[in-house]
Amino acid sequence: MNDRQTATVATTLTYMVKGHGKPYVHTEALTGAGEPHYFAEMREHEVTIQDGRPLAGTLSLDKQGFELHQHDTAVADLYDDAAVERDYYAEVEALIKEATGATRVVIFDHTRRTDAEQRNIRGPASRAHNDYTEHSGPERIRDVLGEEQATALADVPVAQINLWRPIHGPVKRSPLALLDASSLDPSDLLATDLVYPQRVGEIYHLAYHPRQCWYYFPDMRREEALLIKGYDSRRDGRARFTPHTAFQDPTTPPDAPPRESIEVRTLAFFG
Repeated sequence: MNDRQTATVATTLTYMVKGHGKPYVHTEALTGAGEPHYFAEMREHEVTIQDGRPLAGTLSLDKQGFELHQHDTAVADLYDDAAVERDYYAEVEALIKEATGATRVVIFDHTRRTDAEQRNIRGPASRAHNDYTEHSGPERIRDVLGEEQATALADVPVAQINLWRPIHGPVKRSPLALLDASSLDPSDLLATDLVYPQRVGEIYHLAYHPRQCWYYFPDMRREEALLIKGYDSRRDGRARFTPHTAFQDPTTPPDAPPRESIEVRTLAFFG
């Protein structure tokens, strides 16, 4: 790796291969019962991931699909669900309103991830994907708000935004790579069914294209927060989806501590 101002990482990312028929995944891992089973071809491609820190002041949710904020938390223990829901949610709501101009922010859940072997905590997602699709974004809004309120707000612009933060830092293992949404060809978003025991969800996996531009933020600290847009109802040219994935940094020290992170999922309404 070069000096911190111009750092890049050469690595591989895992993509889905375009094929015939809709791909699907049996999501046993997401229910704690084992590894997911992919009914689709996955393939690794060599990519270069750029250091986003020199650009941090110019990044935009509406252009790149993500932003880095210097924003500490007063919550001492981010493994404490009660403290997270009581205190951290209020911090998240305030930051998203300030950063985006949203008039209302609805937080609907949070999750933690680690690449350590800990029960009941998800591992980092290791395939390039986006959490919501053209179909599942509006469906999530209905699930969160209920059919009546979602219908009443149907004409109000809304974005699904995650706030991602290291629980401990700096992050040395399994850092997060984010695709610059302005380099995304929508035809490379592959709608994929997630088959759960009681329901079927849908996400986008990403097909490889050489023009895709990836960024990461080396050594992310606890007092830093990433905003990541997963869906936007507006179709006016702004970023609507932001594929992302954990990746293996070949410069990671062998004794680096596990990556531990928390992400809070929100709906931000504008107007």
